[in-house]
Amino acid sequence: MMADTRADPAAQSELMDEDEPFFSNLDLFLFSLIAGLLVYWIIFRKKAEPIPEFKKLEPQTTRETSFIGKMKKTGKNIVVFYGSQTGTAEEFANRLAKDAHRYGMKGMAADPEEYDMSELSRLTEVENSIAIFCMATYGEGDPTDNAQDFYDWLQEGDADFSGVKYTVFALGNKTYEHYNSMGKYVDKRLAELGARRIFDLGMGDDDGKNQTFKLEEMEPFDSKNPFLAAVTVNRKLNKAGDRHLMHLELDITGSKIRYESGDHVAVYPINDSVIVNRIGDLLGVDLDTVISLNNLDEESNKKHPFPCPSTYRTALTHYLDITNPPRTNVLYELAQYATEPKDQENMRKMASSSPEGKALYQSWVLDSCRNILAILEDFPSLRPPIDHLCELLPRLQARYYSIASSSKVHANSIHICAVVVEYETKTGRVNKGVATNWLKNKMPTDNGHKATVPMYIRKSQFRLPFKSTNPVIMVGPGTGIAPFMGFVQERGWLKEQGKDVGDTVLYYGCRYKKEDFLYQEELEEFEKTGVLTALNVAFSRDQAEKVYVQHLLKKNKEAVWRLVHSDNAHIYICGDARNMARDVQNAFYEIAEELGGLSRSQAVDYVKKLMTKGRYSQDVWS
Repeated sequence: MMADTRADPAAQSELMDEDEPFFSNLDLFLFSLIAGLLVYWIIFRKKAEPIPEFKKLEPQTTRETSFIGKMKKTGKNIVVFYGSQTGTAEEFANRLAKDAHRYGMKGMAADPEEYDMSELSRLTEVENSIAIFCMATYGEGDPTDNAQDFYDWLQEGDADFSGVKYTVFALGNKTYEHYNSMGKYVDKRLAELGARRIFDLGMGDDDGKNQTFKLEEMEPFDSKNPFLAAVTVNRKLNKAGDRHLMHLELDITGSKIRYESGDHVAVYPINDSVIVNRIGDLLGVDLDTVISLNNLDEESNKKHPFPCPSTYRTALTHYLDITNPPRTNVLYELAQYATEPKDQENMRKMASSSPEGKALYQSWVLDSCRNILAILEDFPSLRPPIDHLCELLPRLQARYYSIASSSKVHANSIHICAVVVEYETKTGRVNKGVATNWLKNKMPTDNGHKATVPMYIRKSQFRLPFKSTNPVIMVGPGTGIAPFMGFVQERGWLKEQGKDVGDTVLYYGCRYKKEDFLYQEELEEFEKTGVLTALNVAFSRDQAEKVYVQHLLKKNKEAVWRLVHSDNAHIYICGDARNMARDVQNAFYEIAEELGGLSRSQAVDYVKKLMTKGRYSQDVWS
């Protein structure tokens, strides 16, 4: 049941010698494709991507780890490496590789985790070759899981890439402070090691839609080999209200899993059986039919769209994303199966790059939150073969949660704090978050059996100061409180060990004191015992005028400024990136202006320097 997850270039070519005719093609290829990639990115990836055909499973062969050998054997001269956490960078890499043939070249997409990247220096052995890197950034500027080893190798290695031609396309979201840092690093580091940059770094920004770490010890479990943790606690945190906020505890006894306060836990959810069965009913198929699908492209590394043999039910339940709005390339491919010309026309229009098509896709699919089931229901003439649908749907990804505990206090358990996602769409349907609704039903004992969750740890740079004497200011409204429960537990443990611990200040926010003050008893006890120096809570709706955490920061500006400017405090923000994190950052700007006598630009620089020094950290999501 485990799914394999991987979480606008303004490109300009350098002048090439006239006696190298390949590079006129290369310029054309890169300029056209990377510029096209940018357009694809901006318009929500609206162009159709050819989907490989699949056939019955053939005997498996040993995986080749030499990409140079593979390029020579298959006549490829372009290799597109991808660092992907959610599948987007992988999709773009495949798109670039497939489109190379239009320019008289041959490309292959490659997962750096599956190849010997030390061979990069040998790329010059392939005539007229180039390496393209589509690199996403995870969390606080971290590499994606599949690019971690490549990143470590780049950091530690002293390879000579003289003569190797490359370009980098970075994928990120400018909402985050560490925007495209992985792409920037790869671009810079390859140049430092002697490689020749033939196109400027492309900067993809996904904002239209919604420090690097070292492992001290190899974890026994990871994205490809998750640990099955038993649920020992599952309780509702809020006392009233129409939302469901929950606290879960996962038992990791005997697993040898290590985690630190601030790390993330990745969990693999499964889709709602109601949606799976409804898709089967609409398409008129026996979901328990055993299937084996194999990629007809023998040169492709991706032999199967999901683990095979399998059944349609297993694929739709465990491996495929059936709840997010489908991308435009999926609509384009499915349009051929609509028997009503009007349905076919509308689907193709939404998959186009025309202003009218983009507007229709935005309103009809994205704004209305239509998943594949809703689209099948609202286009009655659309009844595609389920095999093709399974090939088109993206993989179901792991969900990440900030760990709400400290391993110093809870060595054998990992705590999760989350809100159950459930909302009504513009079409009147009720959409439910895949992971949170699945977790909500994971009771410690289910008919005498232990409920379990496949999980692994994702390391983070969201860390307490090395010196316990440094004060900390934590800002985390709602479920943003999660990592700070671990931080406060750890500061309390340090005090018990006789360590000198600096001020520990928390700014928390919720709607109503009597409804959703999460962990109220625990936090008030921490304040009573002196573990929390100050507990500042903003109840946004308990009075006529809304009060948020940024208002309390400005109210306590003198104390905040003293801790930051004089006492070397570390600042931590967790929660919503689009609004809260921005408003809190603006509050720090205003405090620096007012009490530090700085101009706005100086205040901005002041906060940026705190970030550079690791004294202003964010664990945010949009």
